[in-house]
Amino acid sequence: MKVLKFGGTSVGTPQRMKHIGALLTKSDEEKIVVLSAVSGTTNSLVEIIQHFKDGNRELALEKSGALRSSYMTFIGELLENEDRRGRATEIVTQHFGEIDRLIRQPYLPQIEKVIVVQGEMISTNLFYLHLEEAGISSKLIMAADFIYLNENHEPDLTIISNKLKNILSQYREFSLFITQGFICRNVNGGIDNLDRGGSDYSATLIGSALKVEEIQIWTDIDGMHNNDPRVVDKTKPISDLSFEEAGELAYFGAKILHPNCIIPAQQEDVPVRIKNTMNPEAYGTLITSNQSPEAVKAIAAKDGITAIKIKSTRMINAYGFLRRVFEIFEKYKTPVDMITTSEIAVSLTIDNPAFLDDIVDELKGYAKVEVDENQTIICIVGDLVAEHEGVGKEIFHALENVPIRMISYGGSRNNISLLVDSRFKKKSLQYLNKRLFDL
Repeated sequence: MKVLKFGGTSVGTPQRMKHIGALLTKSDEEKIVVLSAVSGTTNSLVEIIQHFKDGNRELALEKSGALRSSYMTFIGELLENEDRRGRATEIVTQHFGEIDRLIRQPYLPQIEKVIVVQGEMISTNLFYLHLEEAGISSKLIMAADFIYLNENHEPDLTIISNKLKNILSQYREFSLFITQGFICRNVNGGIDNLDRGGSDYSATLIGSALKVEEIQIWTDIDGMHNNDPRVVDKTKPISDLSFEEAGELAYFGAKILHPNCIIPAQQEDVPVRIKNTMNPEAYGTLITSNQSPEAVKAIAAKDGITAIKIKSTRMINAYGFLRRVFEIFEKYKTPVDMITTSEIAVSLTIDNPAFLDDIVDELKGYAKVEVDENQTIICIVGDLVAEHEGVGKEIFHALENVPIRMISYGGSRNNISLLVDSRFKKKSLQYLNKRLFDL
């Protein structure tokens, strides 16, 4: 069995949905297909929710009606049979009726969670009807029936495995299953979600729970590239990555993969392959537990970084200082990306500035604090990249004309991270690409 996930752009038009249906007929192996919402739908639902939260119900209902109308056009282009068009129209009307009903109620956080998942419910129902019209036998199963979170709001792989196996055992006559990404239930049984980009996570949770042959993440590019193709010319897909390397790239800016999704696959040692829906014959990128000997495989960049420098003579020959510092970040639930230290100072970075002012105010009780916003982390990833002779030399030679704010070297065996002002991001990626890959 394989698990295949298709994102919003892959199901973004009726033509692309039909293309996916054709892809699924190319082999008879058992498959579970995980779908995102049609591209643009989740953003529209988030906008509707914001108007609702702001008390502007009329505008929220107006936006809901506009989105519903776009789906009526979608149905007309996707389905030819009048009966199925009618069924599809009824399904979409039902889901938007639920959205509108919730908007008319007093706002509650749980209502927001129910509204935002409607896109996945609609896309999977429409895709199921298309497969039925195309004569492709499949079974639609609900993600909320088997993907559960524990009390720490983390997926419970044991429960997922047990519930999913039980569901599949009831439909042994089917070899193709369709389900939603993103959607789950919390520990209280309420509808919840795996956050933005969570359809990747859904796919790897399902694949890991069942220990499938391969998890495939289908997108619109031939795998992970060795640099950002939006910034650097002549990038190329990477054929093979280890779980550690892929995790580093995903966390530090490679948008093609959700950072969390590597974790369950790595735990269960289930291969993950990134494929291109527009070029299905391409090899893509295969992510496994295997390490390959290339010193540098890829470069990624993470924007929106804030650097905080904390300087105090109290650090000299003292213990407990760093504990007090990090307790402040823990208090405000703000993760730290990079960290470097000296005898009297510690510099670190965060990517969520929501509580920056509060954090800085508390830090000033211990030390002098300097803040630099609009920073970018440049991450150079490879197999034991920090241990290969000459790699550091090539990196710093490439960036000899770029001011470097911080360096993180040796914390991971798979990456070297540098912090630069975001003004130098494009230049840094281009210089590194030329030095490391255009040899």
